[in-house]
This record gives sequence, structure tokens and C-alpha cells, in this order.
Amino acid sequence: MSFNRDIQLDPNRVSTRSGGGRRGAAIGGGSILTVIAVVLISQFTGVDLSGLLNQQQGASTASTSSTIDTSMCTDGAAANEHTQCRMIATAESLDAVWGDQLPSQGGPAYRRPEFVLWDGTAVNSACGTASSSVGPFYCSGDESVYLDMGFFSDMERTLGAKDTPLAQEYIVAHEFGHHVQHLTGTMAAADRSGAGATSDSVRLELQADCYAGLWVHYASTTPDPETGKPFLVRPSAEEITGAINAAEAVGDDHIQERHAGQVDSDTWTHGSSEQRVRWFTTGMESGSVHTCDTFAVDASQL
Repeated sequence: MSFNRDIQLDPNRVSTRSGGGRRGAAIGGGSILTVIAVVLISQFTGVDLSGLLNQQQGASTASTSSTIDTSMCTDGAAANEHTQCRMIATAESLDAVWGDQLPSQGGPAYRRPEFVLWDGTAVNSACGTASSSVGPFYCSGDESVYLDMGFFSDMERTLGAKDTPLAQEYIVAHEFGHHVQHLTGTMAAADRSGAGATSDSVRLELQADCYAGLWVHYASTTPDPETGKPFLVRPSAEEITGAINAAEAVGDDHIQERHAGQVDSDTWTHGSSEQRVRWFTTGMESGSVHTCDTFAVDASQL
């Protein structure tokens, strides 16, 4: 999904951190089974990962320095060329869409989350210390989205999802969806202690997928407040297919089959590939917050 070249970006919309060390170092001394377990439970888009984060002694602490350079991220042309700039443009587009749609569709006023790009093996948040194996996550404790810049290549290598621009943007939009759930009180009201195909954990994740689709619905018509031009060019069928491919790749059944060779729906925390694609498509086609209410449908409709 291409950004209009002339939109103006604020490089300070994100903060950057270095997590000490690079990918390939041992992750907390854990076994490969531990790493696979983390992947199966929380790879890509966990919610409030306080129970899943790596809090072992000796975990790397985040520093204020970073190798991520955002100084060139000033316009849409840079967003189309550089991944870190694409993250900034996606965040600004999400801010604009939700700033309009959340209150206009009966929700509270939108308050933008912090967005942290990090590189390394671990990052600190108000929810704890997360290793790079956790993947992108949202922490309500500091109202921040955290994204490891190495995740996109991992997504393609370990999950089989093509690393396309709209697939990247879908991931960010999903995490911002968790922030919307925090603002509306949905996250606090949900029982996230359980697992299974119809659990509140799965309903939260599928709603965040629907919210990501809702962003796609409005992204090509919502203007950049600086220039008045839409943030994004209307996505092509091929670009939408790339995002759907990413949604399929992060389904619990697909991840379990790929890493464990079998599927156990009783342990699901994010939903199946079919569910994730269907709810993303629901949001994209309807543009309705109310249509995304996964807590209002019974198990047969989930």
C-alpha cells in the first residue's frame, strides 16, 4: 500500500531504542522448546504481555541509543522507500483515521499511543522485558506499541508470510487496534486468563484484526492534516492479498501446524487463519466499529 509521496511526516512520531545485542544471540538462555512455545502463544500481536514477557535475570535492558535512523522520514516518498519511515507514516495515518472514526462512531476521544521501534534482543516496557521472540506487542501500562524491526524478516522466514508493505502496515494497525480496545474499556473487561477457540483472548485478537481492516477501509480517503492529501493510495487487489496472506500466516492453527505438526484449538489465543482473514475482511469492507464487535457474536459466528 503506497503512501502519497507529498504527505508530510514527523520523524518524532516514534521513539527508537536499542535492546542490547543483535538477533542471533541466545534468548535468555532458554531452550528451543521454550522459544517455540513463545512463538505458538504470542508470536505476532499479543495483548498486555506481562505474563509472557521474558523477565529472567540478566535480560538485556533497553538503552536510549539506537541504530534505527528516522531522520530522513519527512514525507511519503521516504515511507515508500524505508521501512522505519513506513512505520511512522502508518502510525500517523492510524492516528488520523481513529481520531475521526472512534468518536464519530460512538466511542471515546482518541488518544494516540506511543510507538517504539527497537532493534536488538530485548526491550523494556511497563509490562516487563520482552525478548525479540515475542514479536510486536501492545502494553496498556504505558499505552505503547512495541515493534522489533527484525520481525518482518522473521515473519517471512518462520511463518511464511510475504514481507509486503501492506502486510507490515496490517501488523501495526492490529497493535493500534489493541490500543483502541484499551481506550474503549474492552481490554479491561475481557477475561484474558483463558485460551481456546472461543475465549476472550481470541475475541480480543480477532477484534484487533477487524480494526486493522477498518483502518484499510478509511486509509486512502483520510487526509494528512498538513497537506490535505490522503495518506495512502487506494490499495490494489495484489496488496490486499499480501495483507490477507499475513493474516493467514499468523493464525494459531497455521503456526501450530508449521512448528508442532498438529493443531490443538484448546490452546488458541489468537484465532485460526480463517477467522483472522474473515474478521480483517469484515472491518475492511464495512468500516464499522460496531461490526467489529467479536464479543457480541456466539461461538458459531466467531
